[in-house]
Amino acid sequence: MSQRPKAVVLDEVSKAIIEQLQEDGRRSYAEIGKAVGLSEAAVRQRVQKLTESGVMQVVAVTDPMQLGFYRQAMIGVRVTGDATRVAEALGAIEAVDYVVLTAGSFDVLAEVVCENDEDLIELLNKRIRGISGVQSTETFVYLKLHKQFYNWGTR
Repeated sequence: MSQRPKAVVLDEVSKAIIEQLQEDGRRSYAEIGKAVGLSEAAVRQRVQKLTESGVMQVVAVTDPMQLGFYRQAMIGVRVTGDATRVAEALGAIEAVDYVVLTAGSFDVLAEVVCENDEDLIELLNKRIRGISGVQSTETFVYLKLHKQFYNWGTR
């Protein structure tokens, strides 16, 4: 049985830095420093430590539709055999932006971003259903993205 990685314990200042960046990932170290009571250099050092340790990432989130990707979907995958291998194969597909092993009706969930319905059909038929171990799929086409936020804070 695999064990969970030990949770990183963050002090209140590191939590506050993360929350500042969740509100605005472009916020300067100087601004963050003023908000959390540290120097710009100290904030820079903490951010570097948090990113190098894998606790957080600072990334740009795009709107796929504005970039010409008009079809997004979540695909539930039922697997025979090793679901981890299927998840790894799905993760290697460029159109797949999110893969998670699950318990329940599906063994794996994969979010895909495609230009159009034809691309989604080709992805399903030629790439995903062709992966060894994929028993069946169920596709949940996104009609409208209602909410997507990354500012849930820290514990």
